[in-house]
Amino acid sequence: MKIVSAAGGFHIFTIYDLIFDMTIKPTIVVGLGNPLMADEGIGVALVEELGKLAAAGKLPSETIEYYDGGCGGMYLLHSIAERQKVILLDCCLMGTEPGTIKRFTPDDVNSVKQMAHLSLHEVDILKVIELAKQIGQCPNDIVIFGIEPVKIEPQMHLNGAITAKIPEYIDAICKEIRKDTNQAE
Repeated sequence: MKIVSAAGGFHIFTIYDLIFDMTIKPTIVVGLGNPLMADEGIGVALVEELGKLAAAGKLPSETIEYYDGGCGGMYLLHSIAERQKVILLDCCLMGTEPGTIKRFTPDDVNSVKQMAHLSLHEVDILKVIELAKQIGQCPNDIVIFGIEPVKIEPQMHLNGAITAKIPEYIDAICKEIRKDTNQAE
């Protein structure tokens, strides 16, 4: 089982893994975001919780990788390549009530992300998906769970309203995971 997180005692993905563990699981759940920017870190927080559930045997881990994608970057292209399904978890400005979770696909949205172009880690995930399509390495099934933030500003924790809804978010994501694996709740 490979559960990737820089915190919480999970296995940390290293160059050793790239060299010696070439197993690519058919599904990857990727938490995106910057935990130093308040609610922008919700994707990372959610994948950590899902990783804990998988480690406890409450979610499948043989065919699913749980991955802390952090602030993105072009390395996400390699993370999604050769997968059958990708589930992305991220903070999304959707114009809805703060705390709202929505499930959608890349075809359902247009990105209006403004880039500062100050970092190689800065990337629009929809652009990564488009590049994966262009080079023939895009999974057929991509699902995005977007969560409307309360605030995005320098702060090392999620807003209380977002934190209170984490069980609701986990439930929605677990339903998506179990839908493909036929695992009971």
